[in-house]
Amino acid sequence: MLKVLSCVAMDHSYGLLALATFVCIFGSILTVRLYARVQRSLGMQKLSWLVMTGVVGGSTIWMTHFIAMLSFNAPLAHAYEPTLTMASLAAAIGITTLGFLITATGKPGILVDLGGAVVGAGIAIMHYMGMAGYEIAGRIEWDPGYYAASVFLGIGFGAVAMSRIARPVTRYCQYIGILTLILAITTMHFTGMSAITIIPDPLIVPSADVIPDSLLTVVVAIVGVMLVLGASTYAIDLHSTRGAAERFRHLSLHDPLTGLPNRVALGEHLQAVIDGEKVDMAGIAVLSFDLDRFKDVNDVHGHAAGDAVLRAISERMSQALGEGEFVARMGGDEFVALTRNLSTENEASAFASRLIAAIVRPVEWKGKSLLVGTSVGISLYPGDARTPEELLAQADLAMYRAKVVGSNAVRHYEPAMDDAARDRSALAMDMRQGIERNEFELYYQYQNNSLTRDIIGFEVLLRWHHPLRGMVPPAEFIPIADRNGFIHELGDWVLRTACQQAACWKIPFKIAVNVAPGQLANANLAARVHEILLETGLQPSRLELEITESGIIADQQNALRVIRQLKQLGVKIAMDDYGTGYSSLTTLQNFPFDKIKIDRAFIDGVTTNRQSAAIVRSTIILADSLGIPVLAEGVEREEHMQFLLSEGCPQVQGYLFGRPMPLSEISHVVNAEIADQPAVQADDRSEPEIMPMRVAVR
Repeated sequence: MLKVLSCVAMDHSYGLLALATFVCIFGSILTVRLYARVQRSLGMQKLSWLVMTGVVGGSTIWMTHFIAMLSFNAPLAHAYEPTLTMASLAAAIGITTLGFLITATGKPGILVDLGGAVVGAGIAIMHYMGMAGYEIAGRIEWDPGYYAASVFLGIGFGAVAMSRIARPVTRYCQYIGILTLILAITTMHFTGMSAITIIPDPLIVPSADVIPDSLLTVVVAIVGVMLVLGASTYAIDLHSTRGAAERFRHLSLHDPLTGLPNRVALGEHLQAVIDGEKVDMAGIAVLSFDLDRFKDVNDVHGHAAGDAVLRAISERMSQALGEGEFVARMGGDEFVALTRNLSTENEASAFASRLIAAIVRPVEWKGKSLLVGTSVGISLYPGDARTPEELLAQADLAMYRAKVVGSNAVRHYEPAMDDAARDRSALAMDMRQGIERNEFELYYQYQNNSLTRDIIGFEVLLRWHHPLRGMVPPAEFIPIADRNGFIHELGDWVLRTACQQAACWKIPFKIAVNVAPGQLANANLAARVHEILLETGLQPSRLELEITESGIIADQQNALRVIRQLKQLGVKIAMDDYGTGYSSLTTLQNFPFDKIKIDRAFIDGVTTNRQSAAIVRSTIILADSLGIPVLAEGVEREEHMQFLLSEGCPQVQGYLFGRPMPLSEISHVVNAEIADQPAVQADDRSEPEIMPMRVAVR
């Protein structure tokens, strides 16, 4: 060891020795980095990186050796034989490439160590080939011990280097690999140099056809270009990789349609804002937006129009943002915005109003003016919640409460909303078990001829006897069933049960079953109705299905197709709650309705409200001109009957004639002897026979 240190300290020029050290360190780092590309590549790309790694690694070994040789203070004239000198470069590159190839293609195991040993052997072979071409005016004698030690050090450190690089167990293994590769090159070289003793001999003169130090310097510089090219290739690839990673990250964090940050980006940003809050105060507001009437835009004008609306609204919201404000698209027609540094809740409401103003402006698209609204829910940090998940969930709860109020409404989160949400979830779970436990029951309400007041049918309403809650109003559980998809199963139960009960009556009153929008959207509805009619034996002409316009407007083409299929079965179709939805002459003209039902809200005001009276009067006139019978709901007083009789309304229903009752309380009516009953009245002018009983899921 002392001889090696003496060789380094006493026999070399420090300047060139420092250069050799730099080349060794730089080349080793670059070689390991390039080899990392080999491990991550496949096919021809893997082979290309492998060759580049071998060229850079071999050149590093060769340059380190010959720069160190140039720094060697030989006391005698010397030069380098060109063939062996250049052959040593080829050997360094070729054997190093072979070692990397063995390591890269072999599974983790002995082949990795073998490849590293080959790399170390390449260092030794290159060194002693170069020394074989070293001509000096004297004899070179070799110390076997140092000779063997140099080979052992090269192979040993080479094996360790590749083992750490190819089989990392910690994040520091790469650095250990670089260090051991440097040690493989340097210890092999200086131990090998310590193995020689030069004995001057005036009879030995270097040949004329050799490479002097000056020319070798040029050759080393040329070979150094390989390192520069390798470094440039690595830098270009690294830049491209980072650029691709940044582009990928941008795409992964942004919505492709609008360019706004997406759900993931919102979560990261919101967490960063929360982490940055130093003062525990209500300084952050999260706003959840859901567009109103956006589905109508898609249904009427197509998805291209919907996309244009989303892009325009996204751009406007972005332009409306100020310092500390952020907006993201969550998907569909849902957006979330947040603002910080708030001092009062009113500032959050003002922020919401500013964004609403940007949303509700008309969007011009292909000569059409498209309008949407929005509902907004607001939650505050830290007053309402302290985590991004809770803030977003609470803003959503507030937004859904805002949707109940109407378009462009804003609601702040309240703890009671959580209780209501949990209550709805519990009710949804109980609902499914309710059918199995026979907790649901059908109630019936009379429908009457206006002139004779004879019974012409029944409206059947669904009731739920909950074991703990008691009688649950339909207004509570029907919307829940519609949202979670249970409306299909519940609607099937209502239809089947009503048809089974009506089929057993002695008096063949007609029945009318309310169809929820979710049911109407099912393309197999007609097939399901047909199956139930066959199963229960009820005549199709005794069944009337009531459909609201809100169910039609969602998908008019599908609704019209389903209604026509139902009409082909012989089933009657009624428009329910006329006047409360999107009622229009076009709807009445395009859809083959057999009846129009005027909503109870208008009947209640016919004697006190001129507008209600005018709407009822015009509806009766319109229906009469179209040849469609009209039934007025919510008739509770004689004043209502007098108005309807004077206007010519043929059918009525309401508390004036009876409240909804269970089947047991109307059995004496539907199962009475014909002789004991008044003549059954017709519900339209084309069929002088019994008219409908209605089953409504509400």
